[in-house]
Amino acid sequence: MHPILKLLVQRIALGLLLLLAVSAVIFLGVEALPGDTAQAILGQQATPEALANLREKMGLNEPPLTRYFQWLGGILTGDLGKALTNGADIAQSIGQRLGNTLFLAGCAAAISVPLAILLGLTAARHAGKWPDKVISGITLTTISLPEFVAAYFVIYIFTQLIPIFQPVAMVFPGMTFWAKLNAVALPVIVLVLVVLAHMMRMTRAAILNVMQSAYIETAELKGLSPMTVIWRHAFPNAIAPVVSVVMLNMAYLVVGVVVVEVVFGYNALGQYLVDHVTKRDLPVVQAVGLIFAAVYIFLNMLADIIGILANPRLRHPK
Repeated sequence: MHPILKLLVQRIALGLLLLLAVSAVIFLGVEALPGDTAQAILGQQATPEALANLREKMGLNEPPLTRYFQWLGGILTGDLGKALTNGADIAQSIGQRLGNTLFLAGCAAAISVPLAILLGLTAARHAGKWPDKVISGITLTTISLPEFVAAYFVIYIFTQLIPIFQPVAMVFPGMTFWAKLNAVALPVIVLVLVVLAHMMRMTRAAILNVMQSAYIETAELKGLSPMTVIWRHAFPNAIAPVVSVVMLNMAYLVVGVVVVEVVFGYNALGQYLVDHVTKRDLPVVQAVGLIFAAVYIFLNMLADIIGILANPRLRHPK
């Protein structure tokens, strides 16, 4: 088998095994949540008989191991089950909200990734000088703010001082693309502020590391401009670590935006997860958690594969 194909197969198999392990951790974590689902549905005034009947109806009296394999079997066949609190099909409910999550993540990534690479290249070009210090200082300031603080700060600026956006990101079927962009503008700004520094600093560090190579000195001796040397010679050879950090932040934009979605009332997976955690709706929490884990593992695996293809030393480990 070709070395590249062998490495790809190994990474994919490892990703699937990791996802299986994560599914068990998610199930155990959800089982350990305090409270009782039947009690949350029927309320504090429910009789013991009513609680027992509801637990029996929902299958909560089955042993945990049995319920885990039943849930896993359903996942493998594409059946995510039904929500305990309202009986809605979980796959359909998630499908409606997953599109909103991906739209928000895509808008944030479309702004943050090119901007981070551009700022990283600029900071590397002027390393140690005032542009580098200004860029590093601003990005370090934004990354130091907790998400909810940055969210309320952005809300105050763009709804009070400069009232051009609405504080609640309301999206619904039938909205035009531009109307959706206007609705998600504030959460997109917050997410860009949060993820920009990671990608910028990794781009800067990777470029500066490559700039110490002999072939960069050769390119400079040919009379090429500093930016041309960075863009044509340094950046392509620094792409692997940059792609890795970009993929990590892409994963964050999909699975780590629960706080932002809750603050802005955005109807997506994060809000859906929080709503059902409070109700202790186990199948919903398990399904959303597994989707988040699958996205995170897939993007990390994709970054690993791109790094292997971009680096000859990884393509030929021997």
